[in-house]
Amino acid sequence: MDIVHDNRLLLAILAPLIGAGLIMATGKRPNVREACSLIAAVTMFGIVASLIPLVQAGKTVHFTVFNLLPDLDANHKALTIALRADPLSMIFAVAASFLWILTVFYSAGYMRGLDEHAQTRFSTCFALALFGAIGCAFADNLLTLYLFYEIVSVTTYPLVAHHQDDEGYEGGKKYLVYLTTTAKGLILPAMVMLYVVSGTLDFAHDVHTGIIPPDVHRGIVTALYVCCILGFAKNGIMPLHHWLPGAMVAPTPVSALLHAVAVVKVGVFSTVRVMLYVFGVDRMHELNLGLPTAYFVSFTILTASIIALSKDNLKLRLAYSTVSQLSYVILGVALLTPQGVEGGLVHIANHAFSKITLFFCAGAIYVATHKKNISEMSGLGRVMPFSFGAFAIASLSMIGAPPVAGFVSKWYLLLGALDAGSMLIIGVLITSTILNAAYFAPVVYQAFFGKQSEADVHHKYTEAHPAMVVPLCLTAAISVALGFYPDFFMNFAKALFPAS
Repeated sequence: MDIVHDNRLLLAILAPLIGAGLIMATGKRPNVREACSLIAAVTMFGIVASLIPLVQAGKTVHFTVFNLLPDLDANHKALTIALRADPLSMIFAVAASFLWILTVFYSAGYMRGLDEHAQTRFSTCFALALFGAIGCAFADNLLTLYLFYEIVSVTTYPLVAHHQDDEGYEGGKKYLVYLTTTAKGLILPAMVMLYVVSGTLDFAHDVHTGIIPPDVHRGIVTALYVCCILGFAKNGIMPLHHWLPGAMVAPTPVSALLHAVAVVKVGVFSTVRVMLYVFGVDRMHELNLGLPTAYFVSFTILTASIIALSKDNLKLRLAYSTVSQLSYVILGVALLTPQGVEGGLVHIANHAFSKITLFFCAGAIYVATHKKNISEMSGLGRVMPFSFGAFAIASLSMIGAPPVAGFVSKWYLLLGALDAGSMLIIGVLITSTILNAAYFAPVVYQAFFGKQSEADVHHKYTEAHPAMVVPLCLTAAISVALGFYPDFFMNFAKALFPAS
């Protein structure tokens, strides 16, 4: 493994942190405050992008921030706060850092359009959430991953409870309780036990090997695995998913952050990072942990899709769609076949661009019409063609229809299921696709072909502010581009299995 030590990793996580400080300092000048957000976002993306050639060349970029504890003995390595850029981390880091730039523009249009309160606090916490997310993306060991994971939980609580009403506080409380108790109750003890049995918390450099010695009892390894799968509750696996629909009380840019840019992606990223680089493909094969995990998350995929069908509130329908779609990532990795893993990992990026489009559209619709329910949106597609057109494109991606990005993910997941010889998983993927179509198609059909109410005709609704419409059109266009040209993110995923 060719390792390059580079302080750009530290600079990447400092950019949003420094940005948060500048946002607070300029809070009384909205234009300057938003410029600071934009500069921080562009800077972070620029630093992340500068690492792409190194990782594409097969190098692993590393930086040790500081040593927390020295080597205990010959069998137990030092505990460090350290960063790493490898193919897996770049999938998440590139998508999250780029989408933050578009979200800055969108948030400015949304928050000003509704004259929201506490906009400085909102922008500050947004930047801090990206600080935590990029820290998770570049974490070199389980301890670093855990610390940044908790930073994401704490910094996003004020965003979820932003409206400071009973509904906001209740949603925020549920959000914080679910995510912190699972992390502290499951991940922390698992981390301690992993260090005891393995002598290290550093991630392996190969997806096959993992870090757990072969002589550790299979029962202990299985228990640690279960703790890690359930402990990273941001991954939305049922029954620990209730925080996610509850968090929909937040402003729409926060929903976009939760569902596409940071929070849930931190959950699935952390889960697959541990599956591949702590336990490893070979050990999971040996203990038969792969297909049972795929079957377990299949319940979430199907059940969440069925629940989504019953939701008239657009953001709630999208929330349950997210619960379902997240488990595609874990299912693909759990298949333990190269194509299954590749399909799961590339879905991190594909889902991010498509789902943020859907939430951007929901926010634009609300700002322009103050409508939240699908049943009230009949005919609005004809007066808001850009917003609903982008919604239609992103819906095709969620369904898995060509030529949009989601088709690539589902195609590789199907190939992975075939390689694993699981007709049941193939059935789950086909059934979920039908359910996806069942809860997205009516929204699009009603918007473009439904009859507009007399009240809506009287109001003469138009598109939201361009600061909102342009970003959602861009993310929709990128979703299509990733369907035609999937190689950028796919090549990072394929690098995990160079011989395949």
